[in-house]
Amino acid sequence: MSRKRQSRGICSYCGREIAKGGMRRHLMACPERQAVIAAAEQGPGRTETLFHLQVEDAWRGDYWLHLEMRGSATLDTLDRYLRAIWLECCGHLSRFSIRGWGSPDIPMSRRAKEVFAPGRTFIHQYDFGTTSETRIKVLSSRQGKPTTGHPIALMARNVPPEIPCIECGRPARWLCVECLVVEGVFGALCDEHATTHPHKEYGEPLPLVNSPRMGMCGYRGPAEPPY
Repeated sequence: MSRKRQSRGICSYCGREIAKGGMRRHLMACPERQAVIAAAEQGPGRTETLFHLQVEDAWRGDYWLHLEMRGSATLDTLDRYLRAIWLECCGHLSRFSIRGWGSPDIPMSRRAKEVFAPGRTFIHQYDFGTTSETRIKVLSSRQGKPTTGHPIALMARNVPPEIPCIECGRPARWLCVECLVVEGVFGALCDEHATTHPHKEYGEPLPLVNSPRMGMCGYRGPAEPPY
């Protein structure tokens, strides 16, 4: 039996493609990241606690991020970041908690330094109907000056997973929502078969985007970092 190829991602500092399991170690040692940190320490700004977060879709491990978040930033800031890069489609409600449904909400006004600690795991849920669930693990923390003027820095992100067309097996770029909703099949389609596929009840195929929200509630992206 062939083994599934491990998800891979791109380091934002050096541009190298690294396996998901090795990205944490890479970021700790990446010379380009260390240079960015050293430059930040020589610049203006105040030293504070910075948290290294590994963020991933709770059900499909192919979608993941490594973020560095200021301890002074609120959970509302992280919520808005996740909406922008992964989730926002219709202005749905969202929440943070420890275990998801059945556990109390953590207020969005709480600052990261008040709730985060290395080893802790949190759940973010967006849309209480067609719910996207994100697992956030605090990998480590450090004392230092932020490396950007923003409250969150994107350190790494998964490479879009390779998805074959259900008709021919070639790389897909589109998704048939009718296949997904009615037949329970992930109806990925290449450019050619997106034009000839017979399902039209749910509209034209949606573009595949680098987001776990893909195919849910008509999500179309942009699935791009907000900064």
